[in-house]
Amino acid sequence: MKKLHAALFGAILLGGLAACSPLPTLNALSPGSGLRSGSGLAYGENVRHKLDVYSPEDASASAPVVVFFLGGNWSKGEREDYAFVGRALASRGMVAVIPDFRLHPEVSYPDFLDDSARALAWTVREIARYGGDPKRLFVMGHSSGAYNAAMMALDAQWLAKQGMQPNALRGWIGLAGPYDFLPIENPVTKPVFHFPSTPPESQPINHARAGTPPALLIAANNDKLVDAVRTTRAMAARLRAKEVAVQELYFDKVSHTTLVASLAAPLRFLAPTLDSVERFVHSDGGRITLGKTN
Repeated sequence: MKKLHAALFGAILLGGLAACSPLPTLNALSPGSGLRSGSGLAYGENVRHKLDVYSPEDASASAPVVVFFLGGNWSKGEREDYAFVGRALASRGMVAVIPDFRLHPEVSYPDFLDDSARALAWTVREIARYGGDPKRLFVMGHSSGAYNAAMMALDAQWLAKQGMQPNALRGWIGLAGPYDFLPIENPVTKPVFHFPSTPPESQPINHARAGTPPALLIAANNDKLVDAVRTTRAMAARLRAKEVAVQELYFDKVSHTTLVASLAAPLRFLAPTLDSVERFVHSDGGRITLGKTN
């Protein structure tokens, strides 16, 4: 009966999400008690160089850390809209960092990757005071944010500018990520990547190589915006060919948008997205075997 009530409530919520701004609705319906956070912390000088931190109440400088990059086609998105992600991760024993980064038209490729690397460097320096272990650092993102996460893990030049290497990451997690999108068809994306002169090195799939961090790639089979076969399956295959550990999951009851929304408590019945992320992170990117997750 409880499952039926949850499914019924979720169906009503999904209908509401179609009629209004979805992310504030998810935040309003996602639990936030029992978590401490740092809000609007500066990692650089630009107004968009701000981040929020969500920590488990009992975190004591040993919790794994997940830096989550928001989606929005590199042209929109606010970190405050993803509070439900921070709360979800913190509720499972992870310290979550959610940064803003500069967007188009203020910047274009590759400036937002420099911002992503700066946010990661801030996290390594500062996260212990929020209960996180900088040596247990993961990157994660949804949609265009998954692109940012992939580039941090695969293309060493961005972290190198911050005196870091990709092996500082214990793993990376991509939700519905675009890892290979040339030639660009989306009219919003074209100016972001200087189409038709988009450089091949802008594509994460071209940076798959041996020795990069383990990956958890999650996609929706019914994604109408980012083709799961062309992107997620192809990226997983390329990583495996380089002998990189990769897990890939495909869910049927979610779309491009509701995949990330399934992290929120009211919509977790749609897909075990949070459970999958929790297992990956707490198993150190699959390096250790854990018992059944409650």
